[in-house]
Amino acid sequence: MHIERSIGRRIFLVKWSIYFIGLFIMAFGIVLMIRANLGSAPWDVFHIGLYYQLGLTIGTWSIIAGFFILVISSFIVKKPPQIGALLNMLMVGIFIDMYLLIPQLETPGSLIGKMIMLFIGIIIMGIGIGIYISARCGAGPRDSLMIALTEVTGWKVQHIRLGMEIVVLCLGWLLGGPVFVGTILFSLTIGIIVGWTLPACQRMTDLIIEKIQHKHDEKITLHI
Repeated sequence: MHIERSIGRRIFLVKWSIYFIGLFIMAFGIVLMIRANLGSAPWDVFHIGLYYQLGLTIGTWSIIAGFFILVISSFIVKKPPQIGALLNMLMVGIFIDMYLLIPQLETPGSLIGKMIMLFIGIIIMGIGIGIYISARCGAGPRDSLMIALTEVTGWKVQHIRLGMEIVVLCLGWLLGGPVFVGTILFSLTIGIIVGWTLPACQRMTDLIIEKIQHKHDEKITLHI
């Protein structure tokens, strides 16, 4: 019984560690895109627009927007939000503000430098998304809303997601958020990048869990 509890705790800690590492990496990619100053992802355009108009910080607006999105999602599906969604909402905002305080992360002076930072940011975001999803600890606020709307309307996921991105992008643009070539590039490539990173990250995470489980089975055999 003690061995069973021990393996359960270890798998729990490993999964949540992978989850937080993924969020940490994803937030870094978000900030690289912001610092490249060539346009941000649709939701970040919205958060930055709110920051321009109302103050506070970009990370704070990410948390506030995430909170209201979770409230709407919970109302739609009539279920409380998962702990993973709440932690996603909170930690990504904190990580964004933390990275924005790093003085070395400045906007490059040349267009080539900005483009390089933009490309790296998008790739890092894709890697972070792949890692945090692979832990299977819960979807983020935006994904939770997407799933809720899909369940209620019966529409296809891609149509729901596209509609959400267009609406929030328009709101962000009206608020003065940075819509430029990077926004288009992100929208065209992030799905492709995550299509590569998620299966690879999932295999890695599953392999780590399998190794832990295998060691547990060996201990059980020895005790028998």
